[in-house]
Amino acid sequence: MNQEAIKKLEKELWDAADGLRANSKLTAAEYKDPLLGLVLLRFAQNRYEDAKIQIEKELPINPRTGKKRPATKKDYTGAGAILLPEKAKYDYLASLPEKEDIADAINTAMKLIEAEYKDLEGILPKSYHDFDEKLLRDLVRVFNKDAIKKAKGDVFGRIYEFFLMKFSMQGAGAQEGGEFFTPPSLVNLIVQFIQPNHGIIHDPACGSGGMFVQTAHFIEDHVRKDGQKQSVNEAITVYGTELKSNNTKLAKMNLAIHGIEGKIIESNSFYTNPHQLMDQCDFVMANPPFNVTGIDAKNKFLAEDERLPFGAPLTGKGSISNGNYLWIQYFYSYLNAKGRAGFVMASSATDAGNAEKRIRQQLIETGAVECIVAIANNFFYTRSLPCHVWFLNKGKKAKNKDKILMIDARNTYRKVTTTINDFTPEQLEGLTALINAFRGNKSGVKAHNAWFKEHFPDGSYQDVEGLCKIVDIAEVIEQDYSLTPGRYVGVKIDMDMDFDYQGRMTEIHSELAKLHQEANILMKKIQSVEL
Repeated sequence: MNQEAIKKLEKELWDAADGLRANSKLTAAEYKDPLLGLVLLRFAQNRYEDAKIQIEKELPINPRTGKKRPATKKDYTGAGAILLPEKAKYDYLASLPEKEDIADAINTAMKLIEAEYKDLEGILPKSYHDFDEKLLRDLVRVFNKDAIKKAKGDVFGRIYEFFLMKFSMQGAGAQEGGEFFTPPSLVNLIVQFIQPNHGIIHDPACGSGGMFVQTAHFIEDHVRKDGQKQSVNEAITVYGTELKSNNTKLAKMNLAIHGIEGKIIESNSFYTNPHQLMDQCDFVMANPPFNVTGIDAKNKFLAEDERLPFGAPLTGKGSISNGNYLWIQYFYSYLNAKGRAGFVMASSATDAGNAEKRIRQQLIETGAVECIVAIANNFFYTRSLPCHVWFLNKGKKAKNKDKILMIDARNTYRKVTTTINDFTPEQLEGLTALINAFRGNKSGVKAHNAWFKEHFPDGSYQDVEGLCKIVDIAEVIEQDYSLTPGRYVGVKIDMDMDFDYQGRMTEIHSELAKLHQEANILMKKIQSVEL
C-alpha cells in the first residue's frame, strides 16, 4: 500500500471512528484507550496471519516422522507477531452473534493475550462495558472492512500513530492534554539528526513511545553495509521510563503494535534511575516536560544522583526552580563515549542564568554540544510555545570539538492550520543536510529540493544570515555561554525593491500627525467637562 493510500485509509478510519464517538456520550479521553485497543487486536490478527504462512514454510521437517512440528509462541515472537488464542482473534469478535455480549468478548480477548504475554499484563484496555453495545459493534465493523483485512506491513502501526496524533490534537491526554504525543516533525528532526541505527536507545520521558517507533522506521528505511535489510530488534535495544501510568500503557501497546521488543518502566526519572544506563547509551531521545517545578531538592536520591556530573541547579535558597537542567544532565550522562542525544527543551533553557548558567558552561566546555535548533511557535498540538531542540555528541570529530552548529529554524515551517505548524519533507531534508555538512558527511539532499536550493544556491553548506552559522566556543564565551541560535545567526532582512518605502513612511507620518491632532481635540473636550 503506497503512502497516499495509507493516508486515505487513516482519514477514512478516523472519520468513521470519531463520527461514532460524536454521537455518543463519551469524551475523547474516555474513547481513546478502548479504540486503540481495537486497533491493536485488528493488527495482531493481520500480523498473525502473515506470520503463520511464513512460519509454516520455514518449520523444519522431523526426519523420523516426516512431519513438521507445531508452531510455537517463540516462532511467532521471532516473526514479530502474537500467537493468538481463537477467542482473541478479531474475526471471532466481528462474527459474534447479536445475542452474545460483545463487550464481554472483547474484554476476554484482552485478558487472553495478557495471560500469554506478561509484558502486556495489566496494559490492555478492558473497559468495553462502558460502551453502548450498538456503538461497540459499529466500531468493530469499522476495522473489519476488506481494505483493513488486506493491509500489510506497518500500515496499522501508522494508523495507530495517526490516531494518537488526532487524540492529542483533541486534548485527550492527561492534565495538559496531548502530553503523551510528540509531534512527528520534531521526532523526525531528532531521528534524522542523530541517526539511531544501532545499539542501546533510551528515552527517560517516553510518553507513548513515539521516539522508539520513528527509530524503527529509520532502521527499516536504511540498509546495512552488506546491502541487507536490518531487523529492528537485531539492531537496537530500547529502554523507556514514563511517569504516568496511562502513558506507560500506551507506550507498551505502541511497541507491541510495531513488533518492537523493549523495556518500559513506569517511574519518576527525577528520583529513580530504573534502567541503570549510565555511560551505556548509543542514543538518547526525549521530549521531557518543560519547566517542571516542585522537585524535592532534599531528596536523598537526587542529592547523590550520579547522573548530575555538574551538580543540581540549586537556587540561593537551596531549592530547584525547575527540572530543565536535571533532564539535560541525564541525557548527557547516559551517553557512551560516542553517543548522541537529541531532545526538545524549553526556549528559556538556552539563556537561563545562575546555577543553570554554571551547568551550561560546564556542558559546553566538554565539547559535547553539537547543534541547537530554534523552532517556531505552534509545533505542539495543545500548546503554542516555541522551543529549542538540542543535540549532544560525545563522538564529535576533533575538528568540531570546539564548534557548535547554530540553526534558527523559526522561519522554516509549513502552516497546517491556523494553530498548527510542521516541517515539509523538503524542509526536514534540508535541515538534516546542515548537520550532515557540519560532520563532513554527504548532504543527502535530493537535486529537486527547492528549500535547499533557495538557501544554498551553490549546493554546499555556508553560513546563512538568519538561518545557520558554525560558531567557535570563543564566540559562545563572548555571548556569556548563551546557546540561543538567534544571537549568532543574525536576522535576515529581505528588502522588496519594488516597494516605495519612503512614500509609505511619509504616509505613516501623516497618519500619526492626524491621530495626534484628534487626540488633542479629544483631550480638550474631556478637560472642559465640569465635575
